[in-house]
Order: sequence, then structure tokens, then C-alpha cells
Amino acid sequence: MDYDQIKKLIDDMGTAKIDELQIEFPEGMKISMKKNANSKTISTDMPAIQVNNENNVIKEDKKNIENYKIIKSPMVGTFYSKPAPDKDDFVKVGDNVKKGQVVCIVEAMKLMNEIESEFNGEIVEICVKDGTTIEYGMPLFKIK
Repeated sequence: MDYDQIKKLIDDMGTAKIDELQIEFPEGMKISMKKNANSKTISTDMPAIQVNNENNVIKEDKKNIENYKIIKSPMVGTFYSKPAPDKDDFVKVGDNVKKGQVVCIVEAMKLMNEIESEFNGEIVEICVKDGTTIEYGMPLFKIK
């Protein structure tokens, strides 16, 4: 499932006859919605959010962010891991980064926006693939 499919699934939940939907991801994050007591589970490997159906609050699973600092997307756009197709990635898993160092580019409305690390540390995960459409607040990198 991709992000748009999950968003549609969440939007359709109001008319669905499913009592509960819970999606758990390898990163330890979850999407969870409840109407009554019965449950169905779907698993996938996307970055995740937890949605509380009662008031549509979106929040991150606290277990996942206790050990890592997360660089999130400041805007909607297209994620690029390198400055040009023929260049190397800004960062790779295992690289040490410093606060203010450029870690990726997000293209929004034909403008290339350099995204800088907000933290010092080591990149432990790159959460999105090069060329992926991303949403505001979506996790891009995990740093320890």
C-alpha cells in the first residue's frame, strides 16, 4: 500500500463496516482506527502515523521516537536524496551529520528546497526513496 491508498482507506473508514483497523509497520509505528470492538489487521512497510478516529488526531508512536531524532518534511513535494541525477546522495545510512548540514532536497512548486539536519548524529534510516512524493510532517530520516 502506498500513502495515497492508506489516506483513502482512512477517509473511507467513516462509511466502512469494519469495526477496527490497525496497521503496524516495521519501524514500530502504527495506524489505528476503532468503531466498535472487533478487529482486522493489515501490515505494510510504509512510514506510519497513528490516527485516533474519535477526534482524527494524528500522532507518532512514542516507542519509535524515544531512541531516535526524526527529520520530518517541512512541506509537501518530491523528495530527492541527491543534488542532481549524476551526483552522489547527500547522506547515506551510517553517515554522521551536523546541525545545518543539507540532507536532501524537496521540490515544491518547481522550487528546489534544501532540507538541513536539525540535529547532530548518525543517520540510522532513510525513510523515503528518491523521487517519492512526500507530505508535510512525514518522517524523512532517523538520527541517533
